[in-house]
Amino acid sequence: MTASDGPAPAQGSGVRNGGDLVVETLQALGAKTVFGIPGQHALGLFDAMGRGNLHFVSSRVENNSAFAADGYSRATGEVGVLFLSTGPGALTSLAGLQEAYATGVPMVVVASQIPLEGLGARRKGMLHQLDDQKASAANVTKSQRLIQHASGIPSAIQDAWTEAISSPQGPVWLEIPQNVLLDPIMVPPVEDALAEAADNPPRIELVREAVKWLEAAKRPAIIAGGGTRRGRAEKSLLSIAEKLRAPVICTPGGNGAFPWNHELSLQSWIEDRYMTDVLEDADVLVVIGSSLGEVTSNYFTFEPRGRIIQIDAEPRVLESNRPGLGIRADAGQALAALDEALQPGGTAVPDWHGSTPEELIRESLAKVRARLESQDLAKELKFMADIREAVPADMQTFWDMTIAAYWGWSCWDARQGQFHSAQGAGGLGFAFPGAIGAAVGLETLGKPARVLAVSGDGSSMYSIAELATARQHNAPVTWLIVDDGGYGILREYMVGAFGKATATELARPDFVKLAESFGVPAMRVAPEGVGDALKAGFAADGPNVVVVETLLKMFGPTHLGG
Repeated sequence: MTASDGPAPAQGSGVRNGGDLVVETLQALGAKTVFGIPGQHALGLFDAMGRGNLHFVSSRVENNSAFAADGYSRATGEVGVLFLSTGPGALTSLAGLQEAYATGVPMVVVASQIPLEGLGARRKGMLHQLDDQKASAANVTKSQRLIQHASGIPSAIQDAWTEAISSPQGPVWLEIPQNVLLDPIMVPPVEDALAEAADNPPRIELVREAVKWLEAAKRPAIIAGGGTRRGRAEKSLLSIAEKLRAPVICTPGGNGAFPWNHELSLQSWIEDRYMTDVLEDADVLVVIGSSLGEVTSNYFTFEPRGRIIQIDAEPRVLESNRPGLGIRADAGQALAALDEALQPGGTAVPDWHGSTPEELIRESLAKVRARLESQDLAKELKFMADIREAVPADMQTFWDMTIAAYWGWSCWDARQGQFHSAQGAGGLGFAFPGAIGAAVGLETLGKPARVLAVSGDGSSMYSIAELATARQHNAPVTWLIVDDGGYGILREYMVGAFGKATATELARPDFVKLAESFGVPAMRVAPEGVGDALKAGFAADGPNVVVVETLLKMFGPTHLGG
C-alpha cells in the first residue's frame, strides 16, 4: 500500500463503513451472489461482505468475472452483480461488459476509485489512477455514476438497479472512491430498497396501425430476435403467429423464442438464402427485438419487398437498417398489446403464391437440409446432432465464438433449456465463465444446475484460468473444448478469401492434463464419442472437461452468390 492509498480499518474492527451500505443495499434489493476479484481500493467492499450474506465468487481475470455475472443473469433472470477494483481491474472487465451491453443483460457494476482527493484528472501519482475511469465504461454500460458521499450509496445503487432492469436492460456502472468505502459512517443500516422496472409500453396509435397492416396481410412473417426473450414475449409471439399463420424465424439471440418443431417454425436458419427468400417475399414483416443487423440480414443482402413493423425497446435500433413502422417498446408489452388487438379469424387468409404457410415452411426447411447434405458435412451434422441428443432437454448451454457455435446459431433446438452465445459483441472467452456464473446462480435458486459450455481451443485459452474458479466453487459445468489447432473460423475465412491462412495456427496445451492439474476431471474422445462423453460428464459431480480434437467445417455461405 502506498501513502496515497489511505489507511485500511483495523482487522476485525467491525466498524460499519461505506462498503456496508453497498452490501446492505444490494441484499435489500434481492442480490444473492457477487462476482469479481478483490483489489486494494475495493477492500472496503470485501470487509463489508464479511458482515453480510452475499456469496462471493472470485474469478481469476476481471473480464471473466463480467462474463460470469452475465451468465448468472441470463440463467436466473436476476440482476448480475460485479465488484471491480480501480484502474487495470476495471478496464480488464470492459470486453465482458460489451457483451452484456450488446445483449441487454441487466447488471450492476460497482468499481472502486482512487481517494476523492485524487479525482479531477490531477496527476498525483496514485496507484491505478486514470484521468476519468467511468468514461472508459461509457461505450459498454447504460450509464455511469460517481458516488462521492457514503449517504448517497443506497439511493445510487437503487437507481442503478432500476435502470439495469428497465428495458432496454443492460449493465449500469457505479464507482466509489476508496475513502468513501473505508471511512466509518453514521448512516443507519439499510433495511429496505425498492427497484421496479420502468414501464415501456407501445403507443396505442402504433399498435392500431400495426394491427391494420397485419389484418390485411396475405404473407405475414415474423423475425424473433433476442429482445423477444429478454421481454419474455414467447407466449404472445406464439399466439400472434398462430392467429396470423405467419412463419417465424429466430435469430441467434432469439433462439428458443418459438417452438423449434412448430408447423410455423422456420427454426433459426437465418443465414440461408432459402430463408432470406421467404422473408423478402413477406408483404408484412414483423421484426421483434432485432436491428436486422449483419447476421439477421444474411450479411446485409436482405432486400425486403414488403412493409416492416419493427419492435424494439432501444430507440436507436428502430429503422437503423431498414425503414418501417418503428414501435419503441418492451417486446413483452408490445406483443401482448398486439395479441389482444388481433382477433381470431379477423385476419386475411394467408396465400404464399398458391401455397399455405405450412407447406412453404416444410419446403423451405427441406431445401436447407438438401443444401447442407450436398456439401460433405456429414461429420458436422452428426457432431451437432450427437451433442443435442446428449444434452438434457432443460439444460442451459453457453457457446463461445467458435465453429460449433456458428452451427448452433442455425441448428440448435433449445427445447426447454436456453441457448446463450456471445454473438452480441462477438468476443472470445464467454462460454466457460458464463456457464460458471449460470451454474452458481441455478444452485442458489435450488434448480438443476448442470450446464454445458462449448469453446474452441483458441477461445478456451481466454478463460482457461477459470478452471481454478470452477474447482474452488465445485461448479457443475461440463466444458466441451473442440480443438482444431487454431482459430478455425478465421482460418476458413482467410483460405476462402486469400487462398491461404496467416497467423491462425496456435500452439496449445494438452487440455486434459491441464484440466487435471487444476483438479478437474477431463477426457479426450474422438468426434463420434462426444455424446457418450458428455453424458458421463453430466452425470458427474462438479466441473469436468471433454476435449475433442477435430476440424469442423462451416456450411457454405449463401450471401456471396453462386
